[in-house]
Amino acid sequence: MPRELTEIKEFLLTARRKDAKCKSKTLLVPFKRSNPPQIFPAVKIKKNSENTKFKVRCSRFLYTLVITDKEKAEKLKQSLPPGLQVKEVK
Repeated sequence: MPRELTEIKEFLLTARRKDAKCKSKTLLVPFKRSNPPQIFPAVKIKKNSENTKFKVRCSRFLYTLVITDKEKAEKLKQSLPPGLQVKEVK
C-alpha cells in the first residue's frame, strides 16, 4: 500500500527503520535452491522533468517523498544513511 510523506526528516527516519528493505534480484540456477534472495536496505530514486521521487519499501507501506526542487533532491541524496543502497530509476 502506498503512503506519501511530506517532510524530509520523516523520510530519513523511515529509511533508517529496521524493516526498510529491498530484495536483490539474483540469478537463480534451476534445481538449486540454496541461494535465497538477499534482503538489504535500499532507496529507489525516480527522476522526472518536474520532480524527484524517493521511495522506500517497509513491511506494510511503500513510502514516497516527492521533491520539486532539484537542489534539495541532491542534498537529500547525499544525506542518505551510508548503509542504504541507492537505486536510480529513470
